[in-house]
Amino acid sequence: MGPVIGYVPGVYDLFHVGHLNALRQARAMCDVLVAGVVADEVCEEKKGVRPFVPLAERLEIVEAIGIVDAVYAEVTTDKADAWREVGFHRLFKGDDWQGTAKGDALVTRMQGLGVEIVWFPYTLQTSSTALRSAIGSALAG
Repeated sequence: MGPVIGYVPGVYDLFHVGHLNALRQARAMCDVLVAGVVADEVCEEKKGVRPFVPLAERLEIVEAIGIVDAVYAEVTTDKADAWREVGFHRLFKGDDWQGTAKGDALVTRMQGLGVEIVWFPYTLQTSSTALRSAIGSALAG
């Protein structure tokens, strides 16, 4: 078997230590690491919010930190589309998805493609959602 290709998708908006931890953990578990950076429109469709930092800048930030071998712009909501483009063997996700309907559907979809799902602890105290809320409160106050 050739090198193990890992894939760690995320919005990576308001880049924080939770993102850094996930990328570091993923790096240790594969030979080649690709970060899937979710496009603005896809984030808005899936989460109902548009990222503060535009896609081009988020791609540049994630690529520049020196942990990943490549970045990939996710322009659809289907991880199988990313798999067809990137060809990854492992997909890394936060464990906030584990055991949920969307997490179970992802496992089923990816296992059918021969992809292993690896769950990482979600960083509750530092998340883009928490940062967005804090920024909103500070601006309103």
